[in-house]
Amino acid sequence: MYEVDFRLFYTCVVLITIGMIFSLSLPAFTVLYYDFSSYHFFIRQFLVGVVGIFIMWKLSQIDPDKRWIGSLTSFEVIGFTLFFGSFLAMIIMQFLPTSLVPITGGAKRWIRFGPISLSPVEFFKIGFVFFLAWSFSRKLDHNKKRLKDEFVLLFPYFIIFAIAVFLIAILQKDLGQVVVLALTLIVLATFAGTSKRFFGLFGLAGVILVFFAIITQEHRIRRFQSWWVTNQDFVLSFLPASMADILRISGAEEPYQIGHSLNAIYHGGFFGVGLGNGTFKLGFLSEVHTDFVLAGIAEELGFIGIFGITLIMIFAIYRILKISSRNKNRVYHLFSLGVGTIITMAFLINSYGITSITPIKGIAVPFLSYGGSSILALCVGVGMVLMVSKKADLS
Repeated sequence: MYEVDFRLFYTCVVLITIGMIFSLSLPAFTVLYYDFSSYHFFIRQFLVGVVGIFIMWKLSQIDPDKRWIGSLTSFEVIGFTLFFGSFLAMIIMQFLPTSLVPITGGAKRWIRFGPISLSPVEFFKIGFVFFLAWSFSRKLDHNKKRLKDEFVLLFPYFIIFAIAVFLIAILQKDLGQVVVLALTLIVLATFAGTSKRFFGLFGLAGVILVFFAIITQEHRIRRFQSWWVTNQDFVLSFLPASMADILRISGAEEPYQIGHSLNAIYHGGFFGVGLGNGTFKLGFLSEVHTDFVLAGIAEELGFIGIFGITLIMIFAIYRILKISSRNKNRVYHLFSLGVGTIITMAFLINSYGITSITPIKGIAVPFLSYGGSSILALCVGVGMVLMVSKKADLS
């Protein structure tokens, strides 16, 4: 058994600490608007961060191969608890009263335990990765199969994913999380042994599914139209005039949030306006400490700050993928790959969203956005990766 990957652990601690700092700086307007204490968000983020770091550390000390319950190892017990526990919670929460599960944006997303609110979907993502890694390692291999055989083999996973889509995209109205899960499923299935043909067909099916998810919800249509209005002049300039006239949308409302996000990034320039000196957080960018935290950071720390944070994030992802590639145990290999994929996709989707490259999806920036569920779930996921890092030769 090798040592825990302390480089990954300390890198995640640095990211969590940066998130704590900006949970004090960015919500300046929000605390005034809701008449909160100046330290309201910072205290909560600090407590969650400390708990998350503790969870990562404790998990890293556990032997993943040690038997806990019957033939199940510690790694499997934690993984199955996450998967089935969060899956059941997403079902049950739809039937709980609003005193326990408040309706936000027309959907039930958080379960309230006194002053604490948890989002089961964040923990489900980690449990889903474990379930895929555990199951794929037993059923898939790199031997050539017919497309029909691959479809039959993966059909049960499509059913599980379809139920997850219904619970998350339909009942919780959170398409962004489904996109992350779908991309993770494709990546893990590919590395587990499915063919390139199946990868292409499954990717096409995913695009069609997202298309139908958009056109069946009025708020998603409006959001897509708003994004297209912002980008259509640039995109349509490359197309023939006749085609451009067909694709052009007129009269749609331009997304003010994206406009302010881009202005905040532009205002930050190369070196930023200084920590705590941002102006777009003062009522222009609502909830800037959550979905638009990167825009707020870009204004205060500039390109240099965002570049530095990106390098730290890339290093964390690199360490996770290195643990994955060096692990001979297929479950550990695929699980680490899945956690790395979730962090990568979440960071890219949020980054592309705040710069209007893609429509905004409401995905939290890993470790940086304010929110206890996202941080705690990621800390559990990274903690499990640290568990299996002891089984990989990282020298």
